[in-house]
Amino acid sequence: MDDDLDAALAAMGPRLRRLRRHRGLTLADLAAETGISESTLSRLESGGRRPNLELLLPLARAHGMPLDELIGAPQTGDPRVHLRPIRRDGMTYIRLTQRAGGTQAYKLIIPGATGPAEPQPQRHEGYEWLYVLSGRLRLVLGEQDLVLAPGEVVEFDTHVPHWMGNAGATPVELLILFGPQGERSHVRARPRPNDG
Repeated sequence: MDDDLDAALAAMGPRLRRLRRHRGLTLADLAAETGISESTLSRLESGGRRPNLELLLPLARAHGMPLDELIGAPQTGDPRVHLRPIRRDGMTYIRLTQRAGGTQAYKLIIPGATGPAEPQPQRHEGYEWLYVLSGRLRLVLGEQDLVLAPGEVVEFDTHVPHWMGNAGATPVELLILFGPQGERSHVRARPRPNDG
């Protein structure tokens, strides 16, 4: 059997005894509260009986604590995502997912445009989904030249040549999901007006 499990089971009896005594209860009091016989409670506290879920649930309820606290379960890892910005080509990428492979999520911040940018479309394996949070995003996708406003979404196969930049003087913030090859492109945005 696993050493951690053996250690947790060995510590269970003394923990149960401490909890009962801390509340000032006798074995008879706790038996009346839980429906577990005094002899079973005594054997649990002395280590003569292994605890099971049928016994631990009423004990946790009686002591007013979560089951994992009653059994002394180890703490789980920190669930927070620690964001580390990456700056590349004047843009800031913030990775929002921590696991490798599969779909990856990023927040992208593109600083305000200081003049017209010359698009340099790229293509690669995969599929992208973009959601504009704030600002105005210019997206060149194949032959289309689009401007997306906050709340607009675009998704496309990254085999299609694409480029993105800022369409305004204020920064643009967007969410990007990169994933494996997906369905064909579905664009929900309005075309950029012609400058001519």
